[in-house]
Amino acid sequence: MTTAAILLAGGSGSRARIDINKVYLPIRGRPMLAYSLDTMGRSDAVDVIVLVIREVDREQAELLVQQNEAGTPTMIVEGGPTRQASEYEGLAALADRIESGEIDCVVIHDGARPFMSTKLLELVIARARRDGGAIPGYVPEEPLYQTKDGIIVSLAEGDLRKVQTPQGFHALPLLHAYRRAERAGFEGVDTAETVERFSDLPIRYVPGDPRNIKVTFVEDIFVAEDLAYDWHGGSWNTDG
Repeated sequence: MTTAAILLAGGSGSRARIDINKVYLPIRGRPMLAYSLDTMGRSDAVDVIVLVIREVDREQAELLVQQNEAGTPTMIVEGGPTRQASEYEGLAALADRIESGEIDCVVIHDGARPFMSTKLLELVIARARRDGGAIPGYVPEEPLYQTKDGIIVSLAEGDLRKVQTPQGFHALPLLHAYRRAERAGFEGVDTAETVERFSDLPIRYVPGDPRNIKVTFVEDIFVAEDLAYDWHGGSWNTDG
């Protein structure tokens, strides 16, 4: 059994109002992307990493891979103009090994989420192997509402989750789902939406971690700086 981890690093800093790819911004002196790359490299559950980048960032990406002490085999591939396209390119780089049965599980993670713990990564992989698909999430702290004909309606909090990455799936159905989505011109918000729409894989929920934040806006960078004080080598100091 072989697991591949696809790490998405092809975004920009537009919503954070910066001129560079935000995943290379420093958090406590280390590029944001290095955190997830390090965690994947430390995990015995990950056999190969596919780093999906913008071509303009290739030099920085290659340097990070060289500096990753774990030495997990890592491929660097150029992504597409959207998240969906970048996920597809990452899977395409693995297609031969997936179709041959060599790679049977794939986990996909956002490079803008630096605090994916080894514990969470391995939980997602284990549950995906067992059930077909797994995504982490947590109960939102704030109340959520929807509008209907201009009227505010409260949503049932017990059934709602804020979804995160990494998201893991059986490899071959995942590849087939993305090929179908490509033909349909579909753009999902995350991997799970594409799998739900274009495959029969069941997707199970696993407990996520509110500290596994996504750095989207400039203020998130300051939150990440504070969180990094309690982070060491793929785990939280406060988790023992």
